[in-house]
Amino acid sequence: MGQIIGLDTGIFVYLLEKHRMYFPIVEEYFIQIQAGKLSGVFASIGMIELLTGPKQLGKFDIANQYRDLLTSFPNLSIIDLNETVIDVSSDLRAQYHITTPDAIHLASAIYSGANKFITNDKALKKVKEINVVLL
Repeated sequence: MGQIIGLDTGIFVYLLEKHRMYFPIVEEYFIQIQAGKLSGVFASIGMIELLTGPKQLGKFDIANQYRDLLTSFPNLSIIDLNETVIDVSSDLRAQYHITTPDAIHLASAIYSGANKFITNDKALKKVKEINVVLL
């Protein structure tokens, strides 16, 4: 198994909605994860973020497809809240003044041993506990 990377919710949005600019970049990450060259980790709070949009539009079938894809994707782990993730999240929020969801995403990646966190959120570059990589 290759290196572990943390994934922000936006990365999944770009993949699932085939974003014209970012799809080719994120698709390559998912090809490598699927092949086992990388291991991906995703915070469970991201599932809430990802499923909310389709549900707001009444597209429950799409929300179910998203859930099924993520929960069965090879070499992708969904990380639940636990005491360590909560503790690290609160440390990150206190030090960097980032949002709770962002702190949970980053803490989940750190907890899982990821050495990179892939995002498109420039505000997260200030976090020093993990290598934040922008698309």
